[in-house]
Amino acid sequence: TSAEMSNLTATVIIVTAHVYRRNPPCTITAGDRSPVVQSFDAIAAWRTAGEAGDPAGAVAALSPEVTLVSPITEQFTFQGHRQVRTLLEVALTAIDDITYTDQVAEGRTVALFYEARIGETRVYEAQRLRLGEDGLISHITLYVRPLPALTLLMTRLGPDLARRNGQAGLARLIPLAGGMMHSMATTGEQRIMPRAVPR
Repeated sequence: TSAEMSNLTATVIIVTAHVYRRNPPCTITAGDRSPVVQSFDAIAAWRTAGEAGDPAGAVAALSPEVTLVSPITEQFTFQGHRQVRTLLEVALTAIDDITYTDQVAEGRTVALFYEARIGETRVYEAQRLRLGEDGLISHITLYVRPLPALTLLMTRLGPDLARRNGQAGLARLIPLAGGMMHSMATTGEQRIMPRAVPR
């Protein structure tokens, strides 16, 4: 009946709108060629794997030549599936309750934002992802706030990554250096910076 058709059409529109919000397409114009629709399937897979704590699923969304830039320093990068998977195995063990909240896209560049926790510390991360022509993620740059969450993350990830890299001495040093930085960052956030809040 016409009423049933109307209800079916409304259902399709609602479902389609939900899918587009979760994994919206983007139109790209390359030179004189006709516009093409950019697929964000790899982004959706990356998000799902992160929230599930699934390193293998996350790596499946990456280009074999992927580069990941650490939130600590641009000099600290991970290249290729093997190195990035090692990082993800350690990070997804240390970070709990990852929940992606926002996704913004411009061409083949996507910005993702999530909230999570490291122990009792809340952490907020922004990710700039770039898609290759094959639709896989080819470049990742990470940004973490607040500062105490970043320093805590360093003390949690650093030792395990160093041990996996055969650097036992460095694995013992990182908790000491990172612990001092974390203590300073926490003291600054909780005791010093509140005094500078605009009045």
